[in-house]
Amino acid sequence: MEPLRRVLLLGEGNFSFAASLCGATRTHVVATCYESEEEVSGWERAVENIQRLRERGAEIVFSVDCTKLKDYFLPEKREFDCIYFNFPHCGRKAGVVKNRELLSLFFHSSAEVLAEEGEVHVALCNGQGGTPEDQPQREWHNSWQIVAMAAGAGFILSSVHPFKAETIHGYKCTGYRSQDKSFCVEGALNHIFTRSTPLLNFKPMICEVELESQKVSFQVPQVLVDKINRGFLERNSNHPVRTVKEKLTAGLSQAFPLQNTDCCLSLLHQRHLNEVCHSNLFWISLSPEETPSTEEMSHGLANAVSFSHADPCRDTDRNGWVDAQEGCCISKQYYLRPSLLPCAQAIIQRGAFLPGTLHVLSGPVFRKCLIAPYSMPVFHEMVFVCAVDRGTENSCIHMLVNSIKTSIHSLHQTVSGLKVNINLQEATTFETAELNDFAAFESQLGKIEYLICMEVDTFSSCEKGSCVGVIRTAYDELVSSELVVVFVSLNLDHLAMLICGIADWRMLWTSDRRFLLQFPRGELRLFRSFSLYPPSYEHDVSFWVPDGEQFDEVAFHTIARQVSGETVISIQLIDSFQHPEMGRKSLCYRLTFQSCEKALSRQKAAEMQLLFRKEINQRLRVTLR
Repeated sequence: MEPLRRVLLLGEGNFSFAASLCGATRTHVVATCYESEEEVSGWERAVENIQRLRERGAEIVFSVDCTKLKDYFLPEKREFDCIYFNFPHCGRKAGVVKNRELLSLFFHSSAEVLAEEGEVHVALCNGQGGTPEDQPQREWHNSWQIVAMAAGAGFILSSVHPFKAETIHGYKCTGYRSQDKSFCVEGALNHIFTRSTPLLNFKPMICEVELESQKVSFQVPQVLVDKINRGFLERNSNHPVRTVKEKLTAGLSQAFPLQNTDCCLSLLHQRHLNEVCHSNLFWISLSPEETPSTEEMSHGLANAVSFSHADPCRDTDRNGWVDAQEGCCISKQYYLRPSLLPCAQAIIQRGAFLPGTLHVLSGPVFRKCLIAPYSMPVFHEMVFVCAVDRGTENSCIHMLVNSIKTSIHSLHQTVSGLKVNINLQEATTFETAELNDFAAFESQLGKIEYLICMEVDTFSSCEKGSCVGVIRTAYDELVSSELVVVFVSLNLDHLAMLICGIADWRMLWTSDRRFLLQFPRGELRLFRSFSLYPPSYEHDVSFWVPDGEQFDEVAFHTIARQVSGETVISIQLIDSFQHPEMGRKSLCYRLTFQSCEKALSRQKAAEMQLLFRKEINQRLRVTLR
């Protein structure tokens, strides 16, 4: 039997809305109003509606302050499945500031009496909410800023739909300027809020790996703690990134014999990447542990990775930051793998491959980068490696791309039915500034011959923004001068975003279960955001750059990622000043804070900004202004 739903109605006035709901199957209504019973009794049809509610078993409570809800209900009766508040208002001629305060206090109060998966419904007149759903939309400062007010109490806006008063039998709104008088509800909207997963301060994490026949451990960079051990590609995962990988693998197996080599991939690299800027790498300091026993080695410990929370007492750096200068001696510097290409090249050099066989590698890679819509500090890369006879490499490339095209077309058609174009572009036709972050970094790893670009008809042009893969070739002189090796690198995260219509890469990493619930059994579907019109907050920071030092903008952005938990979505340089006498350089940046799936309040953003100022002062040695 369907469980009984408990519904709380606030600010009811003449109780006509409550009367229209009462009688619904398996629903217990608790209807309240701010006025006393004596005051309400004089309102039109109020007595009739109250009597009807009582006859149908509803509870009625008078003189209820919506900002102190827990005071009116015993602890065992506070778990409401739904709270309705239609057209809240402070009364009389209260302005937008007073009504914002009312909403803020109401949401905090609702959080104390709402079930964990409950909903809060707030109906507002057209223009009051301050979201793009209002037509016309008021200026932000002149609205009630309902999403920001809800965020302060941990709520996100999950749905908005018209409030159609004419379809509610017997409903008549009252309360215009605290009177028994109707107000205009044409164009009114019902805003539905749900609880957000909390903003978390992640504990430091220790990772233990096998390296050069010895157990070693290192502290995971704090900005990666919530991303390094997520298991998106594991067998039991329903994550869309894994589904894209599996579909691509299945499609390519129709054209090539496949061999999966994921189990051999190392999380750490040591060999220097010639052209890669050191600022783009996550440098690691190692702590040697006990040497593994022969028995442990025979059980495959060399491929194992284990994670545990760090002991703050033994951590030399509480934030998990390690710069190149802070690492081990030069010969023992390690960094988290920024690409699987070196792993693929190592397989070729070991001769552990069969010509004509497509070797498949996949796993997360880690790159420090500037904050931008498609710039990902971690994503899942898939690399295909195939050795073919010299002169047949172009045929192999076109077979690979056609198989990838067929798989993606099939996936995207199933998801949305929208038109998708996948093109093979010669890399020489692009300037570095035209490449997206993924392709630009790949170009540092070695010469690229082709870009795989994907364009969906709802997205921007593929040439500028949707490079999802790169292709390069190399002659395998170690094995045979007659062989050419073809390498194809794909960004699985970007592919999943384009296929499923996910506009923000951060959503792929959410811990909110509402994300994966949209992809049951690994099915790919068009994603629907469960957090609409999240509020954003801007903060400026100005500082003097240390004399004689080059300012590391990538480190600056990486610190912003860490202290904000990836809620900084934009960093813009808005002013640069060189002091005419002192010669010192001053920079001013504007940070925009916004979360795509968590409730972010103005106060929390301000706290993050203060922490950011402290961190850049200590780590980058800038002088704050």
